[in-house]
Amino acid sequence: MLLARNQPSFPAFLIPLVLRAPGEYNCPGERIYMPSYLVQVAYTPEAWANLIASPQDRIEAIRPALEKLGGKVVQAWFAFGDYDIVGIFEMPTNVEAAAFSLAANAGGAIKAIKTTPLMTTAEGVEAMKKAGRSGYKAPARRAGA
Repeated sequence: MLLARNQPSFPAFLIPLVLRAPGEYNCPGERIYMPSYLVQVAYTPEAWANLIASPQDRIEAIRPALEKLGGKVVQAWFAFGDYDIVGIFEMPTNVEAAAFSLAANAGGAIKAIKTTPLMTTAEGVEAMKKAGRSGYKAPARRAGA
């Protein structure tokens, strides 16, 4: 196995993955994995009044901010219930996801925003395997409880 100079822990064939920014392509048609987030937004009554008076696609309005942070909108929907907008976004890291959430919340039009990191099912299975090997012990139950 060839090792890259000054990078003894990285095999040479992995260096292109490490040197490229998230979302950039390694080879034609192959994209570097970027984490996905479920973003749920509830607007304030004032924001709804403004949207009713001047209807607009808020996803298109926020797209430039997401892209400036290195992210993208995978899909988004208006929704009924506790949240008014629900979307799946890709962001390079938790830092950029948090930055978007903070910026959106600071604008004053949002009553609540919830950002949930998503895992693939393969990542979930790997997490379960690691949990099983972690050695964690739950607190002991009291006798008679």
